Amino acid sequence: MTWELRWHPFRGTWVLFTSHRGDRPWIGEAVAPEEPTPSAENALAPGGKRLSGTNPDYRGVYVFTNDLPVFSPEAPVPSPGDSLYRTRRALGSAEVICYHHDPARSLAELTDDEVAAVMTTWRERTSQLQSLDGVEHVLIFENRGALVGTSNPHPHCQIYAGSMTYATMAREAEVAKGYRQDTGHSLLADVIDRERSGSRIVAEGSHFFACVPWFALYAYEVHILPIRPVASLVDLDGDECRSLALVLREVVRLYDALWGFRLPYVLAVHQAPVGEHPDYPFHIELHPPLRRPGLLKYLAGPEVGGGSMTNESDPDEKAAELRGTRA
Repeated sequence: MTWELRWHPFRGTWVLFTSHRGDRPWIGEAVAPEEPTPSAENALAPGGKRLSGTNPDYRGVYVFTNDLPVFSPEAPVPSPGDSLYRTRRALGSAEVICYHHDPARSLAELTDDEVAAVMTTWRERTSQLQSLDGVEHVLIFENRGALVGTSNPHPHCQIYAGSMTYATMAREAEVAKGYRQDTGHSLLADVIDRERSGSRIVAEGSHFFACVPWFALYAYEVHILPIRPVASLVDLDGDECRSLALVLREVVRLYDALWGFRLPYVLAVHQAPVGEHPDYPFHIELHPPLRRPGLLKYLAGPEVGGGSMTNESDPDEKAAELRGTRA
């Protein structure tokens, strides 16, 4: 049993672990894990009809500007604010990256070259979007599955590059800088050393490894960490990009093998804001919302009201469960 507070080194906050509550009686809502079969005529497929036109008959990776962007160079000038209620233009760009032309192919089903092409595209788009006027940060994320709000099951992710650094990444940059000042160490390097010497690794490659971290916020949460500390996708060479892609694909395969269906998740690439952030802890996080089949991890009073996470699981046990899917 794990019943304790653990410090989240990246975010600089406490996480409450209560694994003795994971199997408590539940008569609340149960959710259906089954996902709809993507249609070959969906709006993200080759030839798909979108709000702004029709997709080409593409093959492999396809990138386009979101038809309803959250950031844009044409964003309107907001009404004037003041020192208390401030406003800014939502400058930047928002893009969609389709992983593959086949709507039934998730990351788990891509070949080595296909998944490497996705990762290379992430790196190239990060580099390009960082150079746009007003862009402070590039966030790459994937919402996989209806349970986390995806509006189209065709395999894809999104990029938000705008005039705002997302709060988690801003906090991680601040914490990593403070850790360097206080200890003289790289925060990412110390976390890498600790996790590589632990029992929670679920996948390994030549340049990256994946683990259920000691400080996980969710059951089955996985972090993909570099063996060589870097701050951003743009710091990776070709071999490192490919290694990251293969480890990511292996994690998704483990997820899908866990209970025999495509596990929903939120994926986020944690990379440095634009500018000098040499100690930023680059990594990828995957957050599945399910604690067990049909049962969501609900964000309720402590999380929404109190602002702190409770994890009703033991990271060592969850890592062992994921590794066990290979048997």
